[in-house]
Amino acid sequence: MAIFLDKNDKVIVQGMTGAEGQKHTRRMLGAGTQIVGGTNPRKAGQSIEFEVEPIGYGKDNREARTVAVPVFGTVEEAKDATGAEVSVIFVPPAFAKEAVINAVDAGMRLVVIITEGIPVKDASEFLSYAQKKGVQLIGPNCPGIITPGQSNVGITPPDITGPGKIGLVSKSGTLTYQMMYELADIGISTAIGIGGDPIIGTTHIDAIKAFEEDPETELIVMIGEIGGDAEERAATYIKENVSKPVVAYVAGFTAPEGKTMGHAGAIVSGSAGTAEAKKEALEAVGVKVGKTPTETANLAREILANR
Repeated sequence: MAIFLDKNDKVIVQGMTGAEGQKHTRRMLGAGTQIVGGTNPRKAGQSIEFEVEPIGYGKDNREARTVAVPVFGTVEEAKDATGAEVSVIFVPPAFAKEAVINAVDAGMRLVVIITEGIPVKDASEFLSYAQKKGVQLIGPNCPGIITPGQSNVGITPPDITGPGKIGLVSKSGTLTYQMMYELADIGISTAIGIGGDPIIGTTHIDAIKAFEEDPETELIVMIGEIGGDAEERAATYIKENVSKPVVAYVAGFTAPEGKTMGHAGAIVSGSAGTAEAKKEALEAVGVKVGKTPTETANLAREILANR
């Protein structure tokens, strides 16, 4: 099982013809993702050939192959031709708003926005538009979503871990990868990097709700960081709605007040948004919080061993 993404999903890559788009399209194809098209109005009607090496965790019996992916002028044309319902965006920040709106207007079910540096005003506008249209966004400024052994949409390395029973949702891309590595002996049902910008689409709560409903996910790992109140709101949601065990890690205990740390949303102001405040809120509702990623993984391992 999985949440939001599985092996049946057909995917369009917006920005596929650029350097980053080509690099990660090749990697997504290597992970088994059904990439069925890309978009670039200036290159519509062409196709790009990818030499694809299988990328996966453990043994992989797939062979290297050449894949020709067609380029379409618009997302709507790509959807009409392929039946795709998922789009991933690699376009530069200045064009990201238009790219998201095009994907929403085309009727995509899920849009994953990898691009970082998108102005907050643009993000606010396209998120509001997507919500009105009922389209789910992941990101911006995120690594995307991976269901190991099925599909990988974004930039998450697909060879860190295999399928398993832990659902992972994280603000940080790097910490997503580390936690996948730490829990490779158990495996991941789905891992979602939601991004650390002030305005994002899919939230901790959205992912936790889906993991709670997924019969194959037995435990949820949540990674937060300083800034905002997303973790506190997630704690309230967990207390009222979640029966599965949840463990957490909050990055930024040593962050100085008033200084942005890495992500645009990771800034502490006074007592608001501190790692300690988030830890206390989570522990108050029964969530075990690790001091390091390794300790957090060990907490998850202990809980599963005792179930």
